[in-house]
Amino acid sequence: MNKKSLFGSGFGGGAKAVQSFPPVIRDKMRTAVPMALYMIFYCVTFLLIENWNRLHYMVIHTTVDDRIPFCEWFVIPYLLWFGYVCSFTLYVLMRDEKCYHEVCTFLAIGMTVFLVVSIFFPNILYLRPETMPRDNVLTYLCSRLYAVDTPTNVTPSIHVYNSFAIMIGAWHTDAGILRKLWVKTAVTAQGILIILATMFIKQHSFSDVVIATGLSLVSYILVYRLGFVAVNRRKRQRIGRSVFEH
Repeated sequence: MNKKSLFGSGFGGGAKAVQSFPPVIRDKMRTAVPMALYMIFYCVTFLLIENWNRLHYMVIHTTVDDRIPFCEWFVIPYLLWFGYVCSFTLYVLMRDEKCYHEVCTFLAIGMTVFLVVSIFFPNILYLRPETMPRDNVLTYLCSRLYAVDTPTNVTPSIHVYNSFAIMIGAWHTDAGILRKLWVKTAVTAQGILIILATMFIKQHSFSDVVIATGLSLVSYILVYRLGFVAVNRRKRQRIGRSVFEH
């Protein structure tokens, strides 16, 4: 079999596989494409920035940081952040497209600002303990986290900012299980734990949290008060003309 037929059959098979999905699933996949492409752009740009050896960094530090003790237990909610953001976003994609577009716009605003800050104002923190105060599974996880995540380009904290995006999104939807008060409360509690975790495992400074909180407030006004939502006109009309009016 030649290359042409090989790749032709491969792509053709993939297209047929997609076409075999129910129309609703195909529509959700198309809806998810813009954010998926943005995430590819974000991850590639972030990796390039992380591997860019800068001569000068702005040191991030406040007196509050010195008063916050290291607590390895907070590595648990910190690591749960990845599933926290992804699972909520996928859930509202399937159940509430209005909320999905609002949350994705909120996320993209903050992550873009973070990339710009990291490029033009490279920063670093020196808060991590030189040696772990205890020897257990949780401190081991912290050590592994430190090994793969450099202490550079930490402000504003994306862990904090994206957690605010999810918490706010949870209170702006009544889709499925999210209509229950205890679920909204649980989502909020988890978000608060993640925010605290950034400081207690010394991944971020108190100032990173404050700046991320301020940026979240700006994004909240843009998205939920001024209706700045990244969605094309056809999709907006299909969801409903009034759903983005606040």
